Amino acid sequence: MWVAQVSDVEAIKRESRNLRGTIAASLDAGGARFDENDAQIVKFHGIYQQEDRDARQERKRAGLEPAYQFMLRTRVPGGVLNAQQYLIEDELADRFGNGTLRITTRQGLQLHGILKGDLRATIRAVNESLLSTVAACGDVNRNVTACPAPPQNAAEAAVQDLAQRLAAHFTPRTPAYHEIWIDGEKLETPEEEAEDPIYGRTYLPRKFKMGVALPGDNCIDVYTQDIGFVAVIRERELLGYTVLVGGGMGMTHGKTTTYPRTANPFCFVAPDDAIAVAEAIVTTQRDFGDRTNRKHARLKYLVEERGVAWMRAEVERRLGRPLPLPVDVAFDDVRDHLGWIAQADGRYTLGLYIANGRIKDTQSVRLRTALRELVAHFKPELRLTAQQNILLAGIRAEDRDAIEAVLRANGVQTNTAALGVARYAMACPALPTCGLALTDAERALPEIVEEIARELEVLGLADERLSIRMTGCPNGCARPYMGDVGFVGRSKDLYDVFLGGDWANSKLNWLYKSSVTRSQLVCELRPLLHAWKHERRTNETFGDYCSRVGRDRLRELAEVSA
Repeated sequence: MWVAQVSDVEAIKRESRNLRGTIAASLDAGGARFDENDAQIVKFHGIYQQEDRDARQERKRAGLEPAYQFMLRTRVPGGVLNAQQYLIEDELADRFGNGTLRITTRQGLQLHGILKGDLRATIRAVNESLLSTVAACGDVNRNVTACPAPPQNAAEAAVQDLAQRLAAHFTPRTPAYHEIWIDGEKLETPEEEAEDPIYGRTYLPRKFKMGVALPGDNCIDVYTQDIGFVAVIRERELLGYTVLVGGGMGMTHGKTTTYPRTANPFCFVAPDDAIAVAEAIVTTQRDFGDRTNRKHARLKYLVEERGVAWMRAEVERRLGRPLPLPVDVAFDDVRDHLGWIAQADGRYTLGLYIANGRIKDTQSVRLRTALRELVAHFKPELRLTAQQNILLAGIRAEDRDAIEAVLRANGVQTNTAALGVARYAMACPALPTCGLALTDAERALPEIVEEIARELEVLGLADERLSIRMTGCPNGCARPYMGDVGFVGRSKDLYDVFLGGDWANSKLNWLYKSSVTRSQLVCELRPLLHAWKHERRTNETFGDYCSRVGRDRLRELAEVSA
């Protein structure tokens, strides 16, 4: 029987000896980089091999190899970590990284600029804080997202606990991680080890993402997850979850077989059945997902092409029982949880805006210094958000003024009204570190947001909510295919413009115009923003307005103003 050829990465995983590869030998041998095979396997350990792409041409002319460096991602289920864990990450940013921390769009933490020879010491320090980098990347279930706001009751606490239990259950069982990075001791030979009980020998065909949402608040973009759990709560009692399947953001320019997709309602599960149903879905993807083409390997393609009914029948077969139909869910908001929020226990949470998730000091805003001082002195619980912001939880009422004083002294904005449109903007890191980036995102977005803010001010719309998301490539890490405006990198300083999503992020936006230069992005939006002001319905968001009038009408408006 003819069998399709698997992708090169599938062969690398199969021969990796349970994710060992030759990583340990390469570390011992020194050098600045891993070979191509190990560069794939270290992803499962939370590591991306990168280079300083700004220096690429100069180094090439000088006959030097690329300026290799590494990004290390810490998995933080639900975005919850304690003060000591944060301070250790902050210290590592100076000791081994580039002096910054970055909150990811999946509530994790990234350290950038680590050299190969410092990886062991960095990972060991992360693990000593009782955090881990294992499965933060790679073809496994990655960081599980959840609403980060401190729970107001037992039902919400149980929902957030599910994120922790999912993360623990779907952590790869290989001893390679501790063997290579922590203790250096082989407990058994690879030949004696059983395959991972969930992932098998070659793990999943591609990355996998789960999220757990509270009713009404889609702050984790639950429709973008491979598996989304939406809590069903009645009178503060958790009845269970509506399960969504088949979401995902990534696509490839010019390949119509790749596309972003929102997840489908799939079933209802009781709280105690959530993990079993998740495992049945994961193993279905393991066994039926596309291993020949990594650009077509996510669960979303399996669900789209075989259908929800087929997926349901296969999951029920694995469970050995039928599944109840999903309970209808609806979201009316995406809360970013910024500002002061009263907790159920009488304490407070302060949500701080972090531009593009980058915690750093500048000449005018010493954000990293302020956070370090506050965390060291007041020891709050920290909660990272899917919008790349940070919450300081468990603050006593009598400490609020002192905390505000520290932030003001370091130039950190706490007045959410003053943030304007920047409040709802996100970008991926892109250049100079991401190897997939086609152009800038994090470095480009602040100036673009300022331009859009000026346009809104002129139009008298400065207080309106407008979400803007930018990525340096079509993989969609900042989820640009959801929300009001998406800018997706196409090549150097060229972007595709997406419009027409809804505020609750329950549907995709659509391609409005392709290959717009960076300098013209705001010019393209200007006539549309003007029309929004004069033609919108009561409380109609920009995305809803664009969706209602349609692509052709928007293009007519642009042509008239040209």
